[in-house]
Amino acid sequence: MAEYKWLNEKAIGTDQGAIRVMFDKAAGMKDVISLGIGEPDLDTNKLICRACEEALEKGYTHYAPNAGVAALRRAISKYGLIAADTYDPDGEIIVTNGGMGAFALIMQVILEPGDEVLLSDPHYLNFEKTVNYCGGRAVSVPTTFEGGFCMRADEIRKKYRKGKTKAIVVNSPTNPTGEVMTRAQLAGIAEVAKELDLLVITDEVYGELLYEDAERVSISQFPGMKERTIIINSFSKVYAMTGWRLGYAAGPRTIIDRMTKVQEYFNSCINTPAQWGAVFALEHRELIDEVRETFRKRREIALGAMENIKGVRTNHPKGAFYLFPDITAFGMTSEAFCDKLLTEAGVVCVPGRAFGDCGEGHIRVSYSTQTDKLRAALERMEKFCAGYFA
Repeated sequence: MAEYKWLNEKAIGTDQGAIRVMFDKAAGMKDVISLGIGEPDLDTNKLICRACEEALEKGYTHYAPNAGVAALRRAISKYGLIAADTYDPDGEIIVTNGGMGAFALIMQVILEPGDEVLLSDPHYLNFEKTVNYCGGRAVSVPTTFEGGFCMRADEIRKKYRKGKTKAIVVNSPTNPTGEVMTRAQLAGIAEVAKELDLLVITDEVYGELLYEDAERVSISQFPGMKERTIIINSFSKVYAMTGWRLGYAAGPRTIIDRMTKVQEYFNSCINTPAQWGAVFALEHRELIDEVRETFRKRREIALGAMENIKGVRTNHPKGAFYLFPDITAFGMTSEAFCDKLLTEAGVVCVPGRAFGDCGEGHIRVSYSTQTDKLRAALERMEKFCAGYFA
């Protein structure tokens, strides 16, 4: 087709993510409340913004090193990782364009054509798209509602293909379900990764947003795992800095070195004054407490309301800011349910099918919106659902 004459096959085959599709449907509609977006509604703390302003005033407006400002890499090593001071800021840490920037760099440096990467199903949809776009093949590992949507070692073995499977992606707390993997579950994955000689990429961007008795554990902490694990983290969720596009990765020196070289070709470096704002954020971890407490209160509101909604069976996740309720009682696909919920009740949620086959029959509900809007949306949802059981 003429309109595609300059594009390669990968670009032609790239489609829009289902989350954005839902927002496009809602655009132009009046009185719509979104429980769909995975972004804190909170503004970045003014003290972090001021640190960035001070960097500008000091003339920190030039190129940064390809791996990131040295002061930020040191702060990440000291404050941003569970195993503090165990990663060398000079060679084992890179600052990236958000968490997904880190993931994309990893895929570009590890994948040969056809290499397979195992993803929990359901999973963050951009993982799959990025793996495939970089020439690999994303392979889903099924999970269940009853199992907390967490990958099991035996299911990983079933999907493993010798000579093909290269890596496993772990995401805890997870998007889209909000579930947190236990120490025992992570230990099981660590053992199978060592047994099958697989690389592990652990996305920990929601790692500080934990509730109740949830324990923050990184798979990198288990014996023999540091040398085969790459940690991805971000300032977006826990510091409400989504628009700053700041993330980072820590891992084996050889991989971080190649990620740094590729970043030079694609991005040169990350926004310099923003990195100084991130240094301040890491040095003032009490700022995370404010964000976490906000979401803890909203979580209680959302879970309490969901218990009263007819036909809905919700999970009780202990992390992030998502619920992933089961809506199979309504006898329709997750996409049809979300379409009706939008058009008839003015509430945006994301179809679970967007996150993989095992997400079908569920919807993603984000409680990252203002409390009054959250309450109003949940009331609309309760009324909408009650109509099917009148």
